[in-house]
Amino acid sequence: MRILLVEDDFEQLEPLQSILSEAGYIVDAAEDGEIAQWLISQKDYDLLILDWMLPTMSGLSLCRQYRLAGKKSPVLILTAKDTIPDKVMGLDAGADDYLVKPADLVELLARVRALGRRVPDWQGDSLRIADLQFHLAQLSVERNQVKVELSPREAQLLEYLMRHPNQVLTRNQIEEALWECGMEPESNALTVLVRKLRHRLQMLGVGDWIRTVYGMGYRLNPQESN
Repeated sequence: MRILLVEDDFEQLEPLQSILSEAGYIVDAAEDGEIAQWLISQKDYDLLILDWMLPTMSGLSLCRQYRLAGKKSPVLILTAKDTIPDKVMGLDAGADDYLVKPADLVELLARVRALGRRVPDWQGDSLRIADLQFHLAQLSVERNQVKVELSPREAQLLEYLMRHPNQVLTRNQIEEALWECGMEPESNALTVLVRKLRHRLQMLGVGDWIRTVYGMGYRLNPQESN
């Protein structure tokens, strides 16, 4: 899951970004509202975590503009503003959740997981397609009672593909989803990662679900089990 984290206090931004990355998320970070607005125009995010009080544009304005643009991904406001009217204003601006600083990090991660499950394919802590079940917290994938462990990178790729089944995803789309802003993957990095994930899935008999679309990229083509 790709997250945009917007926080103007670097002493808070850096540890939050590290904790979210260690939890397996791909995190782009911004310290100012206009930079965040530009990032949103360039990439699709699965979740936004916005501080309210930001330079150049407040998190609340950012949230309102995000909704006016028709974007539907969940938004979590993370702020020191703690009154009931503040919370009402944040939620009415289009936020899905509101957490007051200083936030307990265990609670923050739980809320991120809960917001990430707001898509139809989630069942508890698992993402399921046909008879293939991906356990996000365990970084494992299961089929017919056989379970295979994944590396964090393999898990990120599988989650992205499972969130976009039957869609042709260009190499550029996948690279933008999996690599943080400013990081340029090596030319064969995605090819190698796809090969590793196919090998893992082949242990479950579904390695051929990841189809190569010549000249474009890849498509997850889930099939019903035999």
